Amino acid sequence: MASSNFIDYIKFCARSGAGGPGSAHFRREKHVPKGGPDGGNGGRGGHIILRGNSQLWTLLHLKYQKHVIAGNGNPGEGGKRTGADGQDIVLDVPLGTVAREAESGNRLFEITEDGEERILLEGGRGGLGNDNFKTATNQAPRYAQPGEAGQEVWMILELKLLADVGLVGFPNAGKSTLLSVLSAAKPEIADYPFTTLTPNLGVVAYRDHRSFVMADIPGIIEGAAEGKGLGTRFLRHIERNSVLLFLIPSDASSIRNEYDILLNELKKHNPELLDKKRLLAISKSDLLDQELMEEMRNEIPSEINSVFISSITQFGLTELKDELWKMLQDK
Repeated sequence: MASSNFIDYIKFCARSGAGGPGSAHFRREKHVPKGGPDGGNGGRGGHIILRGNSQLWTLLHLKYQKHVIAGNGNPGEGGKRTGADGQDIVLDVPLGTVAREAESGNRLFEITEDGEERILLEGGRGGLGNDNFKTATNQAPRYAQPGEAGQEVWMILELKLLADVGLVGFPNAGKSTLLSVLSAAKPEIADYPFTTLTPNLGVVAYRDHRSFVMADIPGIIEGAAEGKGLGTRFLRHIERNSVLLFLIPSDASSIRNEYDILLNELKKHNPELLDKKRLLAISKSDLLDQELMEEMRNEIPSEINSVFISSITQFGLTELKDELWKMLQDK
C-alpha cells in the first residue's frame, strides 16, 4: 500500500432523491362519462447505500467524489400507475468502514461483512395519488399528495483496518522494521520519529503454511487521544485488531513508564481496548547481554507476557510468532 494511495477518511455531501408527486387523474373513456379518480402514487426517491466489498482496502476511489446525488422518483400516472423509483446510488466500501454524520458526529453504522448493504440516506417517499383519497362522501377528490423531499447531509466515512495483530508503540520504536522482517511488507524506515504516516499491513508466515495479518500503526505519543501528534487519526485502526503487540525498545528510559503511557492513551480513546489480549516485545535486544535481560525483567510489568526480540539479528522472532499464534488461537 503506497502512502499516497491509502485513504482512510473522506467527507462528502450526500443527497437522497425526492419522492415523486401523486397524480390527480380521472378515468376518461368512451361511454364512461363519470369515471372515478385513478391517479397513481409517485415513486420513492433514490437511496444512498453503502455496500461492503472485501476486495477493497482503501477509500481512495471515493476521495474525489465530493457530491453523491441519488435520482428523484417519477410522478404517478393515470390508470393507478405508480411512478418509477429514483435511481439508488450504491457505494462500495472496504470492510471496517464506519459512517457518521459530519455535523453531529453521530455514528450511524459499521460495514463488517462482504456484500452487506446499509442505507446511508433514505430517499423521500412518493406522494399518494387521488385514488387513495376517494370516500363515500368524497367520490371525486381533485388533489393528490406531493412527494417527500430528499435529504442532504454531509457524511464522513472512516476506515478501521482489519488485522489479527496491531503493533502499538512510540515513534521510532522499531515497528516498521519488525513488520518488514516478519512479512513481505516494505514500509518506509528511517532513524527519525513519524517515519510511518499511514498504516501498513503485512502477512506473517507461520508454521505449516499458516499465516496471520499484522498492522503497523503509526506511532502514539502522550496526549494522542486528545489529538496530539498524529492523534486519533490512527488510534481507530487498533480497535479491530484481535491482539495488541506493544513494542518498546530496550534503550527506553523506563519500560514500565512507556507501557503505562501507551495503555493510558488506548484507555482514553476507547476503554474497550483494554479487554484485548496484549503482548509486550522488548525490541533492539541485540544491544543486551543475558545479564542485562535478567535485570530488565524486574522492570517489566508483571501483568503482561513479554519477549525480547531483535529485528536486525532476528533474535526471539520465532518465540514471538509462537506466542502471537497461541494468543490468536485462544481468542
